[in-house]
Parts: sequence; C-alpha cells; structure tokens
Amino acid sequence: MVATPEKIHQDSINGSRKSDRVAVLLMGYGEVESYEDFANYNEQALNLLTAKFAPVPTWIYPPLAKLLAIFDLHEWQHQHDHFISPHNHIFEHQRAGIERELQAKWGDRVQVFKAFNFCKPFLPHQVLAEIQAQGFEKLLIYPLLVVDSIFTSGIAVEQVNKALGNIPKDSEHWVKGLRYIPSFYNQPGYLDLMAKMVEEKIAESLANKYLPSQIGIVLMNHGCPHEAKGFTSGIDESQALYELVRERLIHRYPLISVGWLNHQTPMIKWTQPNAELAAKNLLDLGAKAVIFMPIGFATENHETLLDVEHIIHGLRQKRSDVTYIQMACVNEHPEFVKMAAEWANSHIADLLNEEALTVNPSLAMASLNINHDHHHHHHHDHNGQHHHH
Repeated sequence: MVATPEKIHQDSINGSRKSDRVAVLLMGYGEVESYEDFANYNEQALNLLTAKFAPVPTWIYPPLAKLLAIFDLHEWQHQHDHFISPHNHIFEHQRAGIERELQAKWGDRVQVFKAFNFCKPFLPHQVLAEIQAQGFEKLLIYPLLVVDSIFTSGIAVEQVNKALGNIPKDSEHWVKGLRYIPSFYNQPGYLDLMAKMVEEKIAESLANKYLPSQIGIVLMNHGCPHEAKGFTSGIDESQALYELVRERLIHRYPLISVGWLNHQTPMIKWTQPNAELAAKNLLDLGAKAVIFMPIGFATENHETLLDVEHIIHGLRQKRSDVTYIQMACVNEHPEFVKMAAEWANSHIADLLNEEALTVNPSLAMASLNINHDHHHHHHHDHNGQHHHH
C-alpha cells in the first residue's frame, strides 16, 4: 500500500510525528477576576471540596454559594477595594517560563497548556479538547502544587477523568500515553530555595537590627481538615515539608513555627496552630520581628495575600513595637521555573520513548458483563445454594 500525501501530512505535524509530541497540562486553582463569576466559582469549589469531607447534602450548595458570594462581595468591595487576585496572571508567567525551559531542551515537541480547577475558559475539559484538536496524543498531567491532597491534585485528576471520559462509543481513546507529577514537597531544590529566600530577606531587612534569636519565622502551609473520608488530606506531606525547611534554618534562627492557613469552616477540625496563633507564640518567646513565608503555596492567591495581610494588621494593633514582614510565594522565581521544568523532563522522556497505548473503552463494558456472569456461576450451584468451600 502506498501512503498518499494527505496521509503522510496527517501524521507529521511540524515535521515530528504525532506520537513524538507531548502536551504538558499544568494545573492550578485559578481564581475568578470578576465578581459576577464569584457565586458560580463558589458553587463549583464547594461541590468539589466540601464533598470530600463534610456530610453536606448536595441541594445545599447553590444557596450556600450565593450566601458566600454575598459575604465575599462585602469583603471585596469594602475591605479590599475590589481586590483582584494576581493568581492567574502569575500562573501564566509560570506556564510560559516552564514552556520556555522545556522547549530549550525538547523543541516544539513539547507544549505547555494551563488548566484551572475553577475558571473558564481554562477548565480542564475545555483545555483537553484544545489539546486533542491540536493532535497531541501524549499527556503529562502536572498540578503545580507543593503538596498532594484530595483537595488539590485529587480535584485535578477528578476533572481530567471526567473530561477524558467523553469519547464516542466503539472508538479508540485519543490519549496514547499519560504520566502524572503529584507534588514537590520533598524536592531538595524547592526546600533549599525556600530557606534561601528567607535568609536573603533577613539579610536585607533585619540582620542589622535584631539578633538571630529575636527573628521569628512562620512557615505557612495550606491548612488541612483532619477528616477527609479516608482520602489523603495533605497533612503528612505538609508536615514533612515544614520539617524539611525548618531543618535548613533552625541552627541560625531558633524561633520557627509552622502556621496553617485554614479555611475555618464550622464543625470541621483544622490543622493547628493557624498562622496568627503561630506568630503570637513566637512573640511570647521573645521575637521582635516576624517573617511570614508561604512554603505550601507555589503561586500567590487571595489566601497568601489577604489572609496574611489581615493577620498582620491584627497583630500590629496589639504589638506595634514588632517588625512584620510578609513574603511572596515562589511564583515565577527563575530558579523555581528551572526546577519545575526539570522535574518534568524524565516523564517527558518516558512518554516520547514508549509505545503508543491503545485503549478502547467499549472493551471495559464488554468485560464487565463477562466478569459478572463468571462471578455469579462461581458462587452458586443450580439450586441457588452457596457452595461451602
């Protein structure tokens, strides 16, 4: 059989075969930038998050989301002057930076797409449709998250699965290769960078005014509820992350505490101490300056900005003799962008080297029927009695 020109063209996009390309799906929370989207965003977030740990009936979500939106509108307009989260903007810089690094190594065989858990037009199903349309068949799912938990990457995978489930009956699945990067809480490069950022800040702003033992450091993790219906709730990894960063600083700066940024919801037990209590504890131990460093978030969001700002504001009213410093997340720090790309390289190499996977979902349905029958015959004899083994 002779390949017709059209056939050849179809298989080679920009000179490389389809199977030789990898789409990296970089996933982040996404935060709405206009109030109109807020109630909808709240409802989505509630659906995805609350379902994981609270015994809440589903009919309550829409009214609850509206209620939350009213509170948020109040908070947004009055306290924060129509605060717009820079999260999406920063995330785009992270995406572009990681793509730049990866393309320096792999050329146009690799492209980085972004998806947000809660934000149009970058919802996972919208972005996956675009990836499919561009002819990619291999996919690296990469939630850009420090800690792996059911509330973060768990949601990402849930949404990706939902999107990948929609394929015509009796056809082969378009995804021919898939890999996943769960989190980077224990990557030495990230841990070193966290410690280095704190040390640089101290050298620049505090070292000539305070003794090292008078400088309190609150290392902020993403708060976790203690009960998550048996899912990974992120506590163990967050705890490990904190210990590993603390280890890098404690010999020079003895006053260090974890501080959890919790979504204090009623009836649910959250990780303690929260960031405010952590700071108060350090003040009691003689801290004259307190640094708030977000280690559990790679991208700025309204928790790391507003919540921390709010905490500092409250502390200042009680203790105005103390210096408070609010640090930024790692964001698009060049060293971070480099390492984040580096973490993807081995997975991209695996995807490019491996044979294309063939998955036909209708086979799953067929085998379900067979297994069911087999199972049935195995356990019952003809008069319906159980066998005694």
